[in-house]
Amino acid sequence: MFESAELGHRIDKKTYDQEVPKLREDLLNCQYDLMQNGKTAVLIVVGGVDGAGKSETASILNEWMDPRHIHSCAFPEPSDEERERPYMWRFWRALPPRGKIGIFFGAWHTAPIVGRVMGTLKSAELDQAIEEIVRFEKMLSEEGVLILKFWFHLSKKQQRNRLKELEKDPRTRWRVSERDWERFKSYDKFRKVSEYFIRKTSTAEAPWIIVEGLDDRYRSLTTGKILLEAIRERLETKPGKESSYKMPPMPPRLDDRDVLSSLPPARNITKDKYQKELETWQGRLNVLTRHPKFNKLSCVLVFEGQDAAGKGGAIRRVMRALDPRIYQGIPVAAPTEEERAQPYLWRFWRHLPRRGRFTVFDRSWYGRVLVERVEKFCSENDWMRAYTEINDFERQLVRNKTVLVKFWLQIDKDEQLKRFKEREKTPFKRFKITEEDWRNREKWDQYHDAVCDMVDRTSTEIAPWNLIAADNKYAARIEVLKTVVKKIEAAL
Repeated sequence: MFESAELGHRIDKKTYDQEVPKLREDLLNCQYDLMQNGKTAVLIVVGGVDGAGKSETASILNEWMDPRHIHSCAFPEPSDEERERPYMWRFWRALPPRGKIGIFFGAWHTAPIVGRVMGTLKSAELDQAIEEIVRFEKMLSEEGVLILKFWFHLSKKQQRNRLKELEKDPRTRWRVSERDWERFKSYDKFRKVSEYFIRKTSTAEAPWIIVEGLDDRYRSLTTGKILLEAIRERLETKPGKESSYKMPPMPPRLDDRDVLSSLPPARNITKDKYQKELETWQGRLNVLTRHPKFNKLSCVLVFEGQDAAGKGGAIRRVMRALDPRIYQGIPVAAPTEEERAQPYLWRFWRHLPRRGRFTVFDRSWYGRVLVERVEKFCSENDWMRAYTEINDFERQLVRNKTVLVKFWLQIDKDEQLKRFKEREKTPFKRFKITEEDWRNREKWDQYHDAVCDMVDRTSTEIAPWNLIAADNKYAARIEVLKTVVKKIEAAL
């Protein structure tokens, strides 16, 4: 694979000086067209051999274009804050918005390659990481991100000479570290693992582009021309047919029963008994958060349910059991302009908690397969692929020792009508009822089907749905608290 990148192509200074001005002009114009279009983010992933010109190429691109609209991001060893979140959190936070360009050094490809070379990652674990990377990059592509992955290569001899050359020059000596020479000793291993990794992660959505790193002029012109051509092609491409992405249909129901209609009715509970149980379960939850091992966990609570099902009341009872310093509540409404400029899951990744803390989502990432599906705010392709993307997301949370608890609060149609009318009559509850709630009620059956599909496709062994019969508010609140306590106890 790398043989063609070791030929040693060179471009003379005269040719370089002749071609650069026009290329710079075209790149700059293309960059501003990208910003004006505002539908595509460009993500340049830079990888390759140490000393092959990764940072020099990024500097050239910043020089040739407007650096104010290019975000360059390096990923050294994770900070304490990053180690307390899932591995991909640091990359999600740095993604460029639509209309902008991002340059990532040592992104999600670095750790798997280095881990396999150093022996800390088994072959099967490398393959698992590769599968996750391919799915992640496919998701970014589906969300409108143009991904360009450049691998700058040097032969073993070329790398040795390059490192020595950098060390001799006082102006560049600082760029060569002991780690670079240690990695050079493992050049053959790195080459073997890198070839395998590149083959497996070079896809139609995000191909790897191998560039010779020996001659800086050849490297710069090649990268610049490829970038220009890719952005032009994206901007000139007219919206085509929707992706052919399809999931297998759910098996047909042989009767009228489903996960919601089969839910046992809520138990009846008096107010006095409710107050006693509330005190008990809130106390147990509070004690758990002060357990010495709790600081090794994080908690994410997801509340979904029909309008007026009591999500807010249940959330408040959970929060009253917690120290306000260890939780944040995230009410999810229509996305802001900033959020619309990013891939769908970005606005949820950014709120993931550190160790020893809670994030409580009032509505969540499931909006894509519920309200966005029913109200046709997104395409069928978008909400169909969201099931897989959500399962991937939640798998990463659980793997990172996050206690993930998902609730669906269910009430029947008559109880919802009763609560709607009560809210309209009660002055301090009027803000809870809107025209949108009444419109949603008219689509009860459509939401019912969407919820059943959601539970069937995203209730997994590691992140199951907890379906709560909520016709009795007191019983529902106790059931929520009890479930949270038992999940944390099991994790501890």
